[in-house]
Amino acid sequence: MSSAIHIVGAGLAGLACAVRLAEAGRHVTVYESAPQAGGRCRSFHDSTLDRRVDNGSHMVLSGNRTLLDYARRTGGARALDVVTPAAFPFLDLRDGQRWTLKPGGLWLFDPARRVPGTTAADYLAALRAVVAGPRAVTTDVLPAGTPLFDRLWGTLIVSAMNGAPDRVSARLFGAVLRETLLRGEAACRPVVAAHGLAEAFVEPALRHLERLGAEVRLGTRVDGLTIDGGRVTGLSVAGAAVPLAPAEAVVLAVPPWATARLVPGLEAPPAGAAIVNAHFRLDRPATLPGGLPFLGLVGGTAEWLFLRGDVLSVTVSDADALAALPPESVAERLWRDCAAALGLDSAVPPVRVVKEKRATFDQTPASAARRPGTRVPATGNLFLAGDWTDTGLPATLEGAVRSGERAARAVLAPLRSRIMARLSIPALALPGGRHI
Repeated sequence: MSSAIHIVGAGLAGLACAVRLAEAGRHVTVYESAPQAGGRCRSFHDSTLDRRVDNGSHMVLSGNRTLLDYARRTGGARALDVVTPAAFPFLDLRDGQRWTLKPGGLWLFDPARRVPGTTAADYLAALRAVVAGPRAVTTDVLPAGTPLFDRLWGTLIVSAMNGAPDRVSARLFGAVLRETLLRGEAACRPVVAAHGLAEAFVEPALRHLERLGAEVRLGTRVDGLTIDGGRVTGLSVAGAAVPLAPAEAVVLAVPPWATARLVPGLEAPPAGAAIVNAHFRLDRPATLPGGLPFLGLVGGTAEWLFLRGDVLSVTVSDADALAALPPESVAERLWRDCAAALGLDSAVPPVRVVKEKRATFDQTPASAARRPGTRVPATGNLFLAGDWTDTGLPATLEGAVRSGERAARAVLAPLRSRIMARLSIPALALPGGRHI
């Protein structure tokens, strides 16, 4: 009897799910409507720049343990460099002041390692975000108008949550702090994909899946599902019917709006704000202030700069207003910040602007409460993955991979139960009422 798994979507969530299932010996087929895998983590060759660029830049930290374990298992870790010890350079465009945040050890008691104008006690408010209630927004627990909020928390909130601090969930931002900054320096080290995100997180996974016998069908759209008797009995793939055997399962690893099209009536959070990225090709080598390949900006339009070779990439979150402008205007506005940061000429160099108008789900407390779990109610073989599902994290690469692995575990759980039943293996009791 076939026990194949059909995964719809080849972003990081779908790839992570496929890798876990293929490693467990299941036959996996992945369907991706786009011509390439990776979703928001994809890389591509841009003809204007004649360079390979990422669709968007992402800050990966050593505390993203699920993402980095996925990279190790697929072989992508070889394409990653870790900044040790942890350091985060910033520049305030309003007054030109520079500083480098250096968490670790007794850093809070060293003014040279903190944000200027802050005290050690100011940072204790971060603990309030970790224990925030489900309805709290970040400004309820991290007071605005302080030097620390103005020069650190505000920037981190917008970039991590893709929303204004007075709108987005304090609990979700607290989860980021709990897994990184509050775990110490070893969890805060920046991890840089020196040759691009796809080279670390997408292409190695595709090669790994091929070695395991999985099939990845790019440019192939799943049009619909046939649900009968509490289970998916068939797929419509590019207009062709694909029947499912009783033991087969489906994982939807696509954005919430695409999932709602395939499963009408499923509650999901709405789309959030746009994210705008711009990639500039420089005409001469440059170095970012702080000497690292990334720089946080305060007081301008650009939020983060990433330098790889002669390509300078800019990321702006919560960017609906910016995304509404023509690409030429976006480039001019962002280049002003770049030129000021690097001391370069004001003439805009060759550029590629990328607008993601539904980059993440809306991460307000109300929308976060609508995040579904892994299993689709009233179905026995339909599962969900994606950073918009209830991972406990915001819409991040770590959350995407974590969701894919949770979906894989849910798919495998019934099989394990059937095997144990056939072998008459009783559950083993553990202290505290847990069982294996």
